[in-house]
Amino acid sequence: MLIDALEKMAMVADLLTDEQRKRAVLMQVFYKVQKENNYLPEDKLREISEELKIPLSEVYSTASFYKQFHFMPRGKNIVCVCVGTACHVRGAPKVLEKLEEEFGVKAGETAKDLSVTLETVGCIGCCGLAPVITLNEEISGEVNAKKLKEVVDIVLGKTNVQLTS
Repeated sequence: MLIDALEKMAMVADLLTDEQRKRAVLMQVFYKVQKENNYLPEDKLREISEELKIPLSEVYSTASFYKQFHFMPRGKNIVCVCVGTACHVRGAPKVLEKLEEEFGVKAGETAKDLSVTLETVGCIGCCGLAPVITLNEEISGEVNAKKLKEVVDIVLGKTNVQLTS
C-alpha cells in the first residue's frame, strides 16, 4: 500500500514543472520563517525570492493572500477576541475594550515591547461559550472579569499559571 502511494506521488512529481515545484515549496518556507521570527521579515522574503528565483512581487502576493502570514512583528502572546454575533451580544465589545486598556494597544496592534498582539476574529466557533477569547490559540470561554485578569497577568508576566478554560 505504501509503495503504491509513493509510486503515485512520484508520478505526480514528474508532471510538475520546476516552476510549479518551487511554488509548492513557498507555503512551507513561509511557515518555517514565520515560526522562527513570529512574522515574515522583508529581508527573509527577499532571500526566498532570490533562492527560489520567484519575483519578490509574487512572493509577497502569495504570502499576503493568506491571513495567517504577517508582515509586521507580532507579540510573544497573541490575544484574540471573538466579535461574532453571539460573543458580541454577550459582551465581547467590553472584553475588547478592557484588554485594549490593560495592554495599551488597540485591536490589530502589537505592544512596543512585543509582549502582546491584540486581534479580533469574526468567529472562533464556540458560540455556546460566548464571549470567547484565545490566548496563544488556547480557547477560553464565558470570559468574565476574573478570566480577563488571568489573561492580563499571564501576558504581563505576573503569573505563569495556565489560562482556565
